Amino acid sequence: MVLVPRKGLGKSSRMDSFFKKLGESVYEQWKKENFDLSRFPGIALKALEKSNPSKNIDLQELIYDFLLRDDQPFQTSSGFGQPELIAYDNPKFYIQLLFWLDGTTDIHQHEFSGAFHVMAGSSIHSHYDFVNARSVTPHFRLGDLKLQNVQILETGSTIPITSGRSCIHSLFHLETPSVTVVIRTHTDPGTGPQFTYLPPHVALDPIHHDALTMRRKQLLDVLERTESPDYADIVAEMIAELDFERGFFILQNCISHLGNHGEWERIWRLFEKKHGALASPLAPTFREIIRRDALTAMRSTIEDVEHRFFLALLLNVESREEILRMISKKHRGAPLATITRWAGELLQVTDTGIWLLDAAFPEELALDPEDQPQVFLAALRYFLGDGKVSSVLNTLKKAEVARMRAALANSSWKSLLVTPSIPTQRIAPRKVK
Repeated sequence: MVLVPRKGLGKSSRMDSFFKKLGESVYEQWKKENFDLSRFPGIALKALEKSNPSKNIDLQELIYDFLLRDDQPFQTSSGFGQPELIAYDNPKFYIQLLFWLDGTTDIHQHEFSGAFHVMAGSSIHSHYDFVNARSVTPHFRLGDLKLQNVQILETGSTIPITSGRSCIHSLFHLETPSVTVVIRTHTDPGTGPQFTYLPPHVALDPIHHDALTMRRKQLLDVLERTESPDYADIVAEMIAELDFERGFFILQNCISHLGNHGEWERIWRLFEKKHGALASPLAPTFREIIRRDALTAMRSTIEDVEHRFFLALLLNVESREEILRMISKKHRGAPLATITRWAGELLQVTDTGIWLLDAAFPEELALDPEDQPQVFLAALRYFLGDGKVSSVLNTLKKAEVARMRAALANSSWKSLLVTPSIPTQRIAPRKVK
C-alpha cells in the first residue's frame, strides 16, 4: 500500500462517524438482548457484515486521520497488533483495528468475545481443539492440540469470536499490511486464563510471569552473548533442581544455543530423567517450537504473497492432501508443479550452505558447490512424488540421495514427501576419475 499525502483534513472525520455509528448500532442491538454475553458474537458478526469496513473505509484516510487529529478514543498500551488502534470505546465493549506488518499470531484462545473482519489483506485462519487436557499447574497444561480446519480469509471475511477453549485459533497474515477490525468485549468473566498453545502438547498462560524465571532467562542470554564456556553446565544444574514448569521455560529459552553447541540431548536427558513420563509430551513440542520459529522468522524476510501463502500452509496444515487442495483452490495448474516452482524461487545459497526453507543440503555430500542447488531441487521433486528420477539424481549413490531425503524429512517439507526411497536399479554409480 502506497500512502499519498492528503491535504486539508477537516475537524470532523468520516472515519469517526463510521465507527461511532457502528458502535452505537452494536450497543443498541445488545441492549435489546439484555447484554446477554452469549448473543454478543452474533450481534458483532452481523454488524460487521452489514457495515462492511473493507468496502466503506479508506485505509489511507484512516491512517492520516489518526495521525493528524487529537480527538481520538482512549488508546490502550497493548502490545498486540502492529499497531492496535481503538476506534470506538464503550464501557461494555470496544472496536479496535489491528495492523499486521510481519506478524503471525500464536495459537491462542480468548478471554473476550465478539467478531473480527478482514478490512485489508488476507490470512490463513486455523482452528484447533485441545483434548485430553490435564493441568500441571494453574498456568500450564498438557494435552493434545488437534487441527480442526484451515480456511483462507480474503478481504471482507468476517469471523465470530467466542471466549474460552471453543475458539482456539491462529492467523498467518499474507499481505503487508493486513488490517482487521475487531468488535470485542473487555473480558468475559470465568473464561481465563487466555492460554497460548505450543503444538502438539502444551498450553500455557502468557499473562502469568514468574519474575525470577524471567530474570534467570535474561542472565542466561547474557552468558549466551558472551559465549560463556560454562553455559551448558549451568543449565544442567538448573534443570536438575527446577520444577517441571520452570524447567520447561528454561529449556525453551536455551534450546537453540544448546543445539548449536551439541548440548541439547545431554540437557534434555537430565530433564527427562527428573520428570519421567510427564516429560514425554515435551520432546515433540520442542521439535515443533524450532520448526515454527524458523518458518515464522522467514515470514519477516519474504514479501511475495504466494511464498507467504506457502509458508502459512507449511506452518499450519498437517496433511499433504489438504495442502495440495488449498493450493489448487488459490492457484491454477497442478499444485505439485506450483510447489516446485516456489521451491526454486525460495532456494537460498548462503555462507552456511544451500537451503530450501528450513532444510539444509547435507554438508557431508562431496558434490561440486555449483551443482548442489540443482541436485537438491531434483531430489525434492522426486520425493514430492513426480515419479521420475532425473539425470542429475542418476549420477548419485543411493546413500547420497537418502541423506537428502533425510534432510527434507527433518524439515517443514516432511508432510509433503511421499516417495520413501529411490529404486537401486535406477541409480547409476558415479564414475570415479
